[in-house]
Amino acid sequence: MIKIGILTASDRASSGIYEDLSGKAIIEVLNSYLLTEWQSEYRLVSDEFEIIKETLLNLSKVCSLILTTGGTGPATRDVTPEATISVCQKILPGFGELMRNVSLKYVPTAILSRQTAGICNQSLIINLPGKPKSIKECLDAVFPAVPYCLDLIGGDYLETNEKVIKAFRPKS
Repeated sequence: MIKIGILTASDRASSGIYEDLSGKAIIEVLNSYLLTEWQSEYRLVSDEFEIIKETLLNLSKVCSLILTTGGTGPATRDVTPEATISVCQKILPGFGELMRNVSLKYVPTAILSRQTAGICNQSLIINLPGKPKSIKECLDAVFPAVPYCLDLIGGDYLETNEKVIKAFRPKS
């Protein structure tokens, strides 16, 4: 069974002020997408650069896919992209560009988002927005490329439910 890292960065959720609905939304979407058996390596942390960075590094040791939510806006405490960039050997800007493009169809404030993605060792890290509805919209857009990206970096093989989402893998 493969492990997928799910990291929510939120001061308020990590201190119990409100429930982490975003992390649950990621799990729900993945359950609908994947035929491959998987389990979540779920982490809920505060918006602290060093904590996010260390958590990403630890997750990258056991997960070839890590999805983050929260901390991608312009606020002072939003540092998830910086922590992601600091642990990645390669940045994949197309993920963030596509997610912002999709989100702009719904809200003009999508231009404030700083989502990104990158490769940390043999893990693909993708920063998602913080709202459950936006998480699904963004994952619907970028997930078709995720299984092939994992193939290219030597990560886990993901099989998708093609009735829900079709992964793109070039024919050899």
